[in-house]
Amino acid sequence: MGAVAERRILTNVTRRWCYLVWLALIAAFAVLHALHLSADFPNQSSWFSDWAKYTDEGWYGNAAIRAHLFGNWYLPGDFNPAVAVPVLPLLEWVLFFFTGVTPQAARGLAIAFFFANLLLSYWLIRERGPRWVGLLAVTLMVTSPFLYCFSRLAILEPLLTLFTLVALNLAVRLPRLRRPLVASIGIGLLFTLMMLTKTTAIFLLPALGWALVLPLWQNRKLAQRCALIALGASAFTFGLWMALVAHLGLLRDYRYLFFVNKYPKPKELYWPLWSALWSVHGGLWVGRILVPLAGAILLGTLLAWRRPWARRLLLDPVFGASVLAVFGYILFMAYQNHPQPRYFAVVAVFSFVVIALGAKEMLGHGSPPPHHLSAKLKGWAVIGLATVTVGINCAQTLKYVMHPEYTFVDAAEGLTHYIDAHPNGKRLLVSISGDQISLVTHVPALCDDFGTPGPLFPDLPSKLAYYQPGWYAAWNDLDPGTLEDIHTHFSLEQVASFRAFDDPERNLLVLFKLHPLPNGAVRNVGDMDLNVVLQDDKIDIPIE
Repeated sequence: MGAVAERRILTNVTRRWCYLVWLALIAAFAVLHALHLSADFPNQSSWFSDWAKYTDEGWYGNAAIRAHLFGNWYLPGDFNPAVAVPVLPLLEWVLFFFTGVTPQAARGLAIAFFFANLLLSYWLIRERGPRWVGLLAVTLMVTSPFLYCFSRLAILEPLLTLFTLVALNLAVRLPRLRRPLVASIGIGLLFTLMMLTKTTAIFLLPALGWALVLPLWQNRKLAQRCALIALGASAFTFGLWMALVAHLGLLRDYRYLFFVNKYPKPKELYWPLWSALWSVHGGLWVGRILVPLAGAILLGTLLAWRRPWARRLLLDPVFGASVLAVFGYILFMAYQNHPQPRYFAVVAVFSFVVIALGAKEMLGHGSPPPHHLSAKLKGWAVIGLATVTVGINCAQTLKYVMHPEYTFVDAAEGLTHYIDAHPNGKRLLVSISGDQISLVTHVPALCDDFGTPGPLFPDLPSKLAYYQPGWYAAWNDLDPGTLEDIHTHFSLEQVASFRAFDDPERNLLVLFKLHPLPNGAVRNVGDMDLNVVLQDDKIDIPIE
């Protein structure tokens, strides 16, 4: 055997071992996501203010929680988001038959989605690049402390990302499929599932359209037919769901989800620009290096559009779809004027795909020579920055894994134990975190902040009068509007408090007994000032 052949064998063996070690690292960090599933959203993180950690898991799973614990998924007058986004609660409802209602089960399902997203991301990139490119993107995802925190919550984003990746994988492979028209029907059905998972999926439609049409551009008639069939399949199936919602008399609940997610807009004419800048800046939540790096790759590609590597990248359907997914979701946040860290869980995945594909094209992998030297240097700079960031992120993620805290579980269990040890009318809790507490301790709950208004329950006082709860829980302080509503039928007695989480505005869960007014009396708003502490109250926390 010649020296050249021996070197080739040695190189192949070394490469194989490098890949095995790399896969072992990815697998190890993936497994870390599945540990300590009842632990808090990591405290002292950069995303401490996100509301999802004390509301969203309960809200968006409350149909499944209620169906198993209390026999009915729907609670008239309360917040019923499953009417508009039924896919996640349906999956949780099935899961709870096997696991019971626990946060560990709901979060375990989210982790399963995350694992699937890793595989789907790799599969999507492998359509356009070599193995190392897919592994680079997956490494950025699995070591990201941001995704570690948000992939472990039973929220809507991991499932939305999963359906999006499945649809994109199918779309970019249409030219090779024997029946692309049939596959287009599947893409349309997947988009319906995206919309019924989270309504913001509409902002991902351009990404899906790009991935569908661009690979078929040489056969434009086929591209047009596939796009129309996909849109038709989605419109038909989504229309069926809306017809069912209307038939069941639930349109008011459907519209209410949009009402509560509509945030006030500034009066200044330039607010869209300011909101867009604010939303783009929110990408730093994902990472102060990686998201700016993805932006720099896009900008550099646009500026170098005459270079062969840049043209290949701009015409790569996976790269283009990933860019459109990032910008589509940022556009949603800018339009809403309310970026939240959890929204960037979708942005993070596609930003990492942009980085991996950008590095691949800059390095000139698989491109005919000569390849521009400056592009290669930029590619190696991208790889270097990504490698350094992976090291930093590994350390931060390991820190979260090794220091789990259980403050919310302890607070929910302490609150429920107090309720059971001190009976006070109905064992029914009113709280913005009520559904989240139900998920942990199974205490029945109403939401004081949200509730679909209707003829029977036009407002919170009417809902309280009908359900007659015995308990109320607030975070840190009392909202004067909520206090006014409660005072129409009850006086409040502050009885216990429980430390939880690290947000200085949401780190003390305070429990109140609700005492009905004597002889069924009702205070009318306007007859007296009800948004202050009254004589028959016992309230120690501030009202603000």
